[in-house]
Amino acid sequence: MLLAATVLTGCAPREAAGPPPIDLFAAASLREVLDALAAEHLQQTDRTVRITYAGSAQLARQIDLGAPAGLFVSADEAWMDWLDARGLVETATRRRVAGNALVLIAPIGTADAIVDLTSAAALTHRLGDGRLAMADAGVPAGRYGQEALTRLGLWSSVENRLAPGDSVRAALALVARGETPLGIVYATDARAEPRVRVVATFPANSHAPIVYPVARLRRSQGGGDAVAAQAFLDLMTSAQGQAVFQRFGFTRPTV
Repeated sequence: MLLAATVLTGCAPREAAGPPPIDLFAAASLREVLDALAAEHLQQTDRTVRITYAGSAQLARQIDLGAPAGLFVSADEAWMDWLDARGLVETATRRRVAGNALVLIAPIGTADAIVDLTSAAALTHRLGDGRLAMADAGVPAGRYGQEALTRLGLWSSVENRLAPGDSVRAALALVARGETPLGIVYATDARAEPRVRVVATFPANSHAPIVYPVARLRRSQGGGDAVAAQAFLDLMTSAQGQAVFQRFGFTRPTV
């Protein structure tokens, strides 16, 4: 599902009176931090950032089909590369904006024991008769998760016991509602949801580095004024913007 969030202040619609909005497509795991940055940008410039959140794969395909967007933030390099290969990215504007970690979560209030990720028996015992929530393998969080489970020798014990979702936030919601006993999400997702707790952190060397590239899309894609879009991109990668990312638990991006 594509989830749009327009950050506004006050009671009156700002889009009608102010400058045209910037249309941003962003990975679902960035909701809280980008909403905060968009609110700051609105106060500073009187320009709204209209954000659509979903899995990176779904967003990239929508952009390829012509969805109007001025900026795209992916949860991995692969989907940005995919758009770039189709001539839809202003390559010179591409930067890495943040990093993250991968964690195993359980509903709050369940058994407090930390799960030993070196033991398939420990993982399946904690699952019981339930399923493991994680994003589809076509989504970055799902791919990172499958890679980590495979490298740790755990994949064969859970591959037939998955509760897949179309984004990392779908997996988060399943655990938060108590519909699955465990789930794999980003560390920042777990931090944003009070109904879950982290029961294990995947070793950084068990999966590819988690990075979030951002880039301006070609003007033919619409999404507002290119200069305005670049200004918000610059805010995200500035010292001010990076401080906001870190406040929400993101790490500095790898070079």
